[in-house]
Amino acid sequence: MEQILDLHIHSKYSRACSPQLTLPNIEQTCRRKGVDIIATGDFTYPAWFKHIKEELEEIQQTGLFQLKKGDDAIKFILSTELSLVYKDDIKCRRIHLVLHAPSLEAVAELNAFLDQHYNIRSDGRPILGMTAPALVKLCLDIDPRFLIYPAHIWTPWYSVFGSKSGFDTLAECFKEQTKNIYAIETGLSSDPAMNWRLTALDNLTILSNSDAHSLANIGREANIFNMATVTYDEIYRIITSQDKKNIVQTIEFYPEEGMYHYDGHRHCQISFEPTITKKHKGICPVCKKPLVIGVMNRVEELADRPTGAQSPQAVSFIKLVELDKIIAQSLGLKSRQSKQVATVYDRMIKHLGSELNILMKVDLETVKQIAGEKIALGVSHVRLGQLDIQPGFDGQYGQINVFSHEEQAINQQIKLL
Repeated sequence: MEQILDLHIHSKYSRACSPQLTLPNIEQTCRRKGVDIIATGDFTYPAWFKHIKEELEEIQQTGLFQLKKGDDAIKFILSTELSLVYKDDIKCRRIHLVLHAPSLEAVAELNAFLDQHYNIRSDGRPILGMTAPALVKLCLDIDPRFLIYPAHIWTPWYSVFGSKSGFDTLAECFKEQTKNIYAIETGLSSDPAMNWRLTALDNLTILSNSDAHSLANIGREANIFNMATVTYDEIYRIITSQDKKNIVQTIEFYPEEGMYHYDGHRHCQISFEPTITKKHKGICPVCKKPLVIGVMNRVEELADRPTGAQSPQAVSFIKLVELDKIIAQSLGLKSRQSKQVATVYDRMIKHLGSELNILMKVDLETVKQIAGEKIALGVSHVRLGQLDIQPGFDGQYGQINVFSHEEQAINQQIKLL
């Protein structure tokens, strides 16, 4: 059975996250988005773990969960992200790891230990002063079916390969526990092709997740698995065995839209691709301080394959732009939160099915009949990759324009009529 999985999101208890991120709201959003299996997020936070136990029930001993007042169309996997900050090799390391747990009992045991030794009550994504190998060992001693892997592997801060506080190899980070790391998460600022450039990553499953801090961002990155049984153990098996046959595809954000794709300084409005950064010797020409080195540059630094090379373990991927963004740009609107956008979005979901189904599968003529020619053209541009792109840098999201400057001008004129 084909399933779409988004394995990394947050709850309303994480810093800078929407108060609308409750389990019932997440479940309803997944129905509209087309996500079948969704992370709970933040299971170490006591109030959220209480919410999980109150709202969810296990589906027939599968290790996956559903709303007690719902059905099993949308399934939850116990997940969280942890922030580790510690000194290693005389350097301060700051990395984020994704965890998946096989049971409520395993989560409860992990939480009890962490609550005794660290502060897990201040944020949904707690900061722990423990090393990555120690965390992996702790989890696997509790239950060997825990899954642990690096989150958004390339972002400058808080990632394993980050230019600010990361490592140059996974072995440097995880040491004797490296053998128990089976996957990496691309993050918004990289895609699988960028990760294929490192032979050291060939034997790891490449996952893409939304890291959503709001309902609207659920499913912006995801994974498509073909699952013999829809269970935690099958997810575990597919990821740990790097089962290419059953990892159908990953769904990707355009990496240029990520906040750290290029190098730069946001306050100085300086944005460079790696060759230009090199010419400036990594120094901002405006303020004369070191530039924030982005993902593209860091990949270039560590890569041992040329651009365009493909890993022998490569799985296909597709890049998408969220439907509400396409609608907003088609209507000549700057905000995807407008009532006009919501009205059109709701009509499309009602008649055409889920968002991901519309973006990937629905016939364009059918899209045109329900939503109009302009939106159908926008969907076509996304499928063909015919976009105007301004890469993000230094914490500033990039701009992905579905229409050319000329088409944008026409859309704006239509809006004013």
